[in-house]
Amino acid sequence: MASPHPSSGGDALAPSGTLRRSVQLLRAFRVEQTDPDRFYSLLALDSIREVRRWCGLEGATVLDVGGGPGYFADAFADAGARYAGVDPDVGELTARGGVGANMMRASGLALPVATGALDLVYSSNVLEHVPQPEVMADEMVRVARPGGTVVISWTPWLSPWGGHETAPWHYLGGRRAADRYARRMGRRPKNDFGRSLYACSVARMMRWLDEARADGRVEVVEVLPRYHPSWARWVVRVPGVREVVSWNAVIVVRKR
Repeated sequence: MASPHPSSGGDALAPSGTLRRSVQLLRAFRVEQTDPDRFYSLLALDSIREVRRWCGLEGATVLDVGGGPGYFADAFADAGARYAGVDPDVGELTARGGVGANMMRASGLALPVATGALDLVYSSNVLEHVPQPEVMADEMVRVARPGGTVVISWTPWLSPWGGHETAPWHYLGGRRAADRYARRMGRRPKNDFGRSLYACSVARMMRWLDEARADGRVEVVEVLPRYHPSWARWVVRVPGVREVVSWNAVIVVRKR
């Protein structure tokens, strides 16, 4: 297990699986848009520590689907991985200035990578931004090598942050929440329901997981709520409850 590292904002990672870690990460959400360096650097470091529970990173070939401005690129590189990232959004790719090394503009729905090429295929908070999340999940499995690991993390629609900056009004409808935001702010939200944000439930992706496992394509490693302490991970197994309480869900599989 990796030891805690300082983030760019001076925070030190709380111990894995603890309530203190959960509080630290949820508090960081408050500065996601006002201080992205602090938020995403902390999230990336925590994510690397979690990924190491499922696979080794030293020398591993990694594809990050939705790699964005490079916070995860830095963290994976520091962990010794051979990293490449894809993102369809030019604004995301250049959010820290220029485009980072080994970054490509491409869609997660059609990855420009050979089948069976990668040790780890990773995605953080992207699945809810594509209209066909099952297609993206299939693509991630396709490009992993046999025995390779696929990690998919996303924000379920009915979670408190399901509407992103339009939350909690998304509970009254995604389009209504986005229109309300536009009236108040004078611009459309970055995460605009039906355009750049979609309703992706835990139940929907569990159906995908059941089918992929039944087809013999994957074996399940773990399904968990990303930010919860270890003693509260059971919530993701309770239909209905998990849609609201999970906050962020993670599916980890190994390709067969």
